[in-house]
Amino acid sequence: MAQAAAVAKPPTPPRRRRASATPRKLPYLLIAPAALLMLGFIAYPVLSVFYYSLQDYNPTKPWRNGFAGFENFTRIFTEDPLFWDTLVFSAKWVFVEVGLQLLFGLALALIVNQTFAGRALGRALVFSPWAVSGVLTSAIWVLLYNSQTGITRYLADMGIGDYGVSWLSDTATVFPAVVVADLWRGVPFFAILILADLQSVSKDLYEAAEVDGASRFQQFIHITLPHLKDAIILSTLLRAVWEFNNVDLLYTLTGGGPAGETTTLPLYIANTSVDAHDFGYASALTTVAFVILLFCSMVYLRLSKFGGEK
Repeated sequence: MAQAAAVAKPPTPPRRRRASATPRKLPYLLIAPAALLMLGFIAYPVLSVFYYSLQDYNPTKPWRNGFAGFENFTRIFTEDPLFWDTLVFSAKWVFVEVGLQLLFGLALALIVNQTFAGRALGRALVFSPWAVSGVLTSAIWVLLYNSQTGITRYLADMGIGDYGVSWLSDTATVFPAVVVADLWRGVPFFAILILADLQSVSKDLYEAAEVDGASRFQQFIHITLPHLKDAIILSTLLRAVWEFNNVDLLYTLTGGGPAGETTTLPLYIANTSVDAHDFGYASALTTVAFVILLFCSMVYLRLSKFGGEK
């Protein structure tokens, strides 16, 4: 009987091994070096700007360095008219540039989205300015706007205008001149993003609209634009931030002149820190600019309902 009971006794199930915690932590361990590097290169500069915004820090006047509290911010809003002038010009610059770049970028994307002979070459020509660096773009337009060898000379040869005219030195023409220069490089950005989104629009929608008698304009309003909503919102937001922070083109072409007509807030910050060596005040200006950008971005995303129903 004891032998039968021993045979009938079910075998003891093997103990489950504890799942090792190492495989779960492995992905975090692998990305930890990159995360730490990003934290160091991003967090440290941001925190240092906030720190110096509360300081009087000018290496050329070390006897005045020290904690200033909110004096720099008080000076910005109550004693510095250049801050308000540059802020107004920055808003004008962003509004004009982003609006025109969106308009021309949308038009180019719709054109190169069509089927025609040489479409690949056309797309390459449309997108090529975006591959050019900002420094090289600035150098190209400096040569084009040169009063002796640039556009104005050839226009004068054709009897249009006078010789020796510099559009970048005239307060009446400097703004359109720098706008055109930046449009050349900024339009392809919108064309690329919008064209990528156009590729995903179902052709069945357009075929159904044609059957219902919808015109090309009606198809654009009721099919194309709703589909492009998120792409347009995202691209305009990104480009607005980049245009607000645009320094290289304006600094190279005009240096903020003539008479401060093309000085944006970031360019004013650069001049304050690099030329005047007033790093404390420049840090306070940077902090204010950061808060303005953050607030405007949040309001824009909220009002545009980004990611919502199309």
